[in-house]
Amino acid sequence: MDLLPHRAALGRTLRDLRTARGTTLRQVAGELGVSAATLSAIENGKTGVSSERVSRLAEVLGVPVQRLFDLDDATVRATGAWVARPGPPRAWRAADGDWRRFDPLVLDPALAGALSSFLEFGYHGATMRTIAERSRLSVPGLYHHYASKQEMLVAILDLTMSDLLARTRVARDEGEGPVERFALVVECLALFHTHRRELGFVGASEMRSLDHDDRERIAAARREQQHLVDTEVEEGVRAGLFATDRPHEAARAVVTMITATAQWFRASGPATAEEVAAQYVEFALDLVRHRPS
Repeated sequence: MDLLPHRAALGRTLRDLRTARGTTLRQVAGELGVSAATLSAIENGKTGVSSERVSRLAEVLGVPVQRLFDLDDATVRATGAWVARPGPPRAWRAADGDWRRFDPLVLDPALAGALSSFLEFGYHGATMRTIAERSRLSVPGLYHHYASKQEMLVAILDLTMSDLLARTRVARDEGEGPVERFALVVECLALFHTHRRELGFVGASEMRSLDHDDRERIAAARREQQHLVDTEVEEGVRAGLFATDRPHEAARAVVTMITATAQWFRASGPATAEEVAAQYVEFALDLVRHRPS
């Protein structure tokens, strides 16, 4: 993709914002920590701008990062930039049918690039540039989709928890009695963390990278998921079907055991996702000391 139209559009926007702010090129260059000649080259579209410098420019000019990339229609046609931001990726819904069926994961290009980068480099190692490369977008094009790397991580983890919770509730409701409901919930968890291992891996490893409010919200969804398991174990114990004397700890161990499958499962491995799920149902029943009638 020819990036020169993007550079020209970005330069015009910078110049317009600077002028509206009533500051000179030299003043903004000083705040930015570059020479006036460098800023002039940026405003004239003669040089590119790194994602780090874009963020600093937005800060200096007092605008959101995405405001710097409000391209006009002619630029969009010339560059193929995707200006319309996508909606949130759609999680599985009961209307989609069988909770055991996992169709290929469909993400918009920006999120697909972010997921790939987070898996390889980790959240803190990934950059907007590496994400853009994997998305087959320019860095300006990427900012049209998402304002920040953090926003992309939040979208991925929101999708993960929404999809998993929706499937788990439907799976649980198919069971009669705590043993069957527990087994179905465990099967669903195991299928998700194998079929959607990329989402499961990022979900387990990058919670610490979320900003406070989003971390609290997604943590609440994770607690709700754990509660679905806790409830069936406690019901099983009360009914005399599970003999564990530590139901809370046993339920937590079950979930921890299953989420770890995302770290090692491979579709090309010796066991299918369905075979692994069946094995983990057996392991989970052993953990809670199931007493078959």
